[in-house]
Amino acid sequence: MNNMKQKVRKGEELNEINLKRFLKENGLISKIKSDLGVLQFSNGFSNLTYQLNIEDKEYVIRKPPKGAVYGHDMGREYKVLKGLNNGFNKAPIVYAYADDNNIIGTPFYIMEKVNGRIITPRELKERTIPSKDYSTISKTWLNTMVELHNLDYNKLGLSDLGKPEGYVERQVRNWGKQYLKAATDDIKEAELIMNWLNENQPKQYKHSLIHNDYKYDNVVFSSNSWTKINSILDWEMCTIGDPLMDLGTSIAYWAMASDPKGLKAAFDYPTSIEGNPTRLEIIKMYEKQTGEPVNNLVFYYVFGLFKIAVIVQQIYYRYNKGLTTNEKFKNLNKIAEILCKIGWQSVQKNRIENLF
Repeated sequence: MNNMKQKVRKGEELNEINLKRFLKENGLISKIKSDLGVLQFSNGFSNLTYQLNIEDKEYVIRKPPKGAVYGHDMGREYKVLKGLNNGFNKAPIVYAYADDNNIIGTPFYIMEKVNGRIITPRELKERTIPSKDYSTISKTWLNTMVELHNLDYNKLGLSDLGKPEGYVERQVRNWGKQYLKAATDDIKEAELIMNWLNENQPKQYKHSLIHNDYKYDNVVFSSNSWTKINSILDWEMCTIGDPLMDLGTSIAYWAMASDPKGLKAAFDYPTSIEGNPTRLEIIKMYEKQTGEPVNNLVFYYVFGLFKIAVIVQQIYYRYNKGLTTNEKFKNLNKIAEILCKIGWQSVQKNRIENLF
């Protein structure tokens, strides 16, 4: 997993003695006295992820951050991965889970370290990807999403993961509630979007297994040929729901070269680099791959923008309360505001591109 790693941030250290005891009890190491090296992944804004180096083995540990309330159920995420391990070869293999807060302070689970390339802005500063490669990259990325949506969740033992009936209505209502709980600034567009989503949600939709945070930096490509994805990461929001909500979130992350600076600053992702398809082209690719039209496109795009705005606002709320010291969180409230403004512009223009 070629992701950016660093020394563990202050306040986010692990109890290494307890952790080594847990690894030994679960057959992952042979000796408690073995030297343990710990590095922290710097990518991501939600759960905390660390690499463990011990006895010539490499493991990854995932745990929630201090002060986290919603969307950080490690037991649920472990169950999802355990189910996916039964028949989907693009999810990390998990080894052990603990719900005992006395080990490292929170529940956590241990999984394999996945090797390959993750496309992040920092990665691109070290190794440039030719613009011609993005056609293959985006196609592989999109086809893997469709593959996920086509999985039989019953065969994977994940039929009780979510409630398909009423999914869209619950999502609109719950993300609105979460925004109001985490709000720190007065963003008028947020209120307008919440009302609009409630009044314009589709009443009929399909359901499938969905990832809910599917983007370039949550997939691990096998090599520079870009034709195969080794693994999809960050399954914390995976559920059974409307696959177009999954697609909507993905295109909400999909910044384009023609987008205003504010959106590209909010999502410093390689999707805006020349060679990538536009958001509408992604939609056409999805329609071609599934054989079905994407209706209510503006609804799904605006919902995706608003959901991401809520997520970053929740993280800013924790930063504002002093529950995390990570300085990259200090301007997330401004990003939440930008996303809401773009979402409301999409509503007014009734389109997902050329909004300004």
